[in-house]
Amino acid sequence: MSQSQRSQRVVQDAWKAFAGHDAEQISAVLTEDAEWPAPPGNATAVALDGPSHMVGKKAIVRFLAEDFPRFFVRDVAVTFHGFHADGDRVVVEETMTATLANGNHYANDYCFVFELRDGLIHRVREYMDTARGHRMVFGELPPQ
Repeated sequence: MSQSQRSQRVVQDAWKAFAGHDAEQISAVLTEDAEWPAPPGNATAVALDGPSHMVGKKAIVRFLAEDFPRFFVRDVAVTFHGFHADGDRVVVEETMTATLANGNHYANDYCFVFELRDGLIHRVREYMDTARGHRMVFGELPPQ
């Protein structure tokens, strides 16, 4: 199995851990100094009054195990459009839908770039349509 194939498998297994919201399983796939930068002012961070750039395994685990299921409360579904691996870097294209805590329907497209180190996730760069996300969460565009 090539390095790219191993990296892709790590990320696919990580998605299963993320979806299960189990802190121990999530923690097992991350480096201690993992980072997860997302666009500043994204609707999820604003709604949860949290950072758009999570730093450290504990912050990421807390978000995925506690905050995420509190905000995206039911009907969470992810449709993967592609996993593209090159060595220790894996790009994931997906669409996520869910029902939010406020009852709103959520649907947005994402692109994640995973960077691995020693077989663990070291960095996840998250990209999404921030204006669309803001409309779905708050019903309006963010202030300019």
